[in-house]
Amino acid sequence: MKKTILTRLIVTIVLTMVMLPISANNKLVTYPAPKGAMLNGDFTVSVRQADKDWQQVPSYLVKVQAAKGLIRNVEEASMASFDFQGKVEVRIVYNKEPITTARVRPLSYDIEHQIEGNTISFILDRPRNLSIEVNGDIFHNLHLFANPIDEYVINQNDPNLIYFGTGVHEIDEEEFKIPSNKTVYLAGGAVLKGRLLVENAQNVKILGRGMICHTVKHGIKISNSKNVLVEGIFATQCSTGGSDSVTIRNVKSISYYSWGDGMNVFASNNVLHDGVFCRNSDDCTTVYGTRLGYEGACKNITMQNSTLWADIAHPIFIGIHGNADKPEVLENLNYKNIDILDHRESQIDYQGCLAINVGDNNTVRDVTFEDIRIENFRKGQLLNLRIFYNKKYCAAPGIGIENVLFKNISYTGDNAEVSMIIGYNEDRKIKNIHFENLNINGQVISDDMPGKPGFYKTGDLARIFIGEHVEGVSFSK
Repeated sequence: MKKTILTRLIVTIVLTMVMLPISANNKLVTYPAPKGAMLNGDFTVSVRQADKDWQQVPSYLVKVQAAKGLIRNVEEASMASFDFQGKVEVRIVYNKEPITTARVRPLSYDIEHQIEGNTISFILDRPRNLSIEVNGDIFHNLHLFANPIDEYVINQNDPNLIYFGTGVHEIDEEEFKIPSNKTVYLAGGAVLKGRLLVENAQNVKILGRGMICHTVKHGIKISNSKNVLVEGIFATQCSTGGSDSVTIRNVKSISYYSWGDGMNVFASNNVLHDGVFCRNSDDCTTVYGTRLGYEGACKNITMQNSTLWADIAHPIFIGIHGNADKPEVLENLNYKNIDILDHRESQIDYQGCLAINVGDNNTVRDVTFEDIRIENFRKGQLLNLRIFYNKKYCAAPGIGIENVLFKNISYTGDNAEVSMIIGYNEDRKIKNIHFENLNINGQVISDDMPGKPGFYKTGDLARIFIGEHVEGVSFSK
């Protein structure tokens, strides 16, 4: 179904959700799938509250990157979402085969689940972004997004509202540029076949519970803009370049194609990612300086309360790109309360769940990684801090990495390769790296840990190679 921009500007609201008010503290909202949407029948998802009737939740088709050895395949997975407040019972029927084992991740949520026949059930008492994996299959899993209740109130008379209701909407010329002072709302059950572009604009909001179709590469692009909020929707990617004061909240990103970075930040300041879910075929989230036509440094970038899954490359990657002729500083970067579900990278140059690789005469300083839980990823390193000269992407080596705090970082698993902290030369060093409560498989690594031989570097106990041109690395409880 094709609609013109003029038609979409006419805000005709049709109630397309099923809301079941149970009490003042309990609400449940589900959204029907529109005719023509691409669905996946691997799972049947139902939800209910307080012993009320079950409500079926549509399961959409999404695609993920499945790298096995040096061969990359695209596989078909599932995605479903609903909104609730209070408690909700979830029932998931697996339609392909009997269930032998199942996982509900992130594991740190410790969600107790029951298996009966080909059905998984559990209770949620708060919004969660989850992966449901049956019989060890991470490539045909269910991505289940249990959202908070959407509090946005539709005003039919608002001339600044651009509304996409339930249905499949095709964008003319495959891209819709949003003017300043507009709010774009994608209702639950809306599927947009086209990119949303915020370019040279300010005071823009993109809200709702709908989705940009998984076939649309780089679904949301924020470019040279200010005061932008994106909240609640799904897209393959959501990048920020040359911008200031951007908030991306409860946005879900799943990509499957080459260069499918999830949430890049280029030459921008004051960017917040809060409660996002990224499963990507390249880096989940990055901070770069000058790159792709955006010019300048980065300052005050935060990602918090989020879940990252890198099918290829890094969950978190900082520092490689900048302006070698005009050195830039990337500073005050904060990553807090994050679950990392996977990391798989065969190339030694591009490993590290937590990676700061500085090139192009960049300096990276004042970085905090705090309360980060890393599950047993498939292949790669726990962390990688390097000042290097990657001639494939850089015109010069980086200048420095300074003042990095790793606090309450835990890793549970046996696949991590040796991590690296390596400077470049006497003029291009790594300085002042502190680990506080680094927990590797239940053991806290500290400079005074019991049984550590005096001739060992503390990093040896965490399988971290601390190389040349590195000063001031410390470990404490």
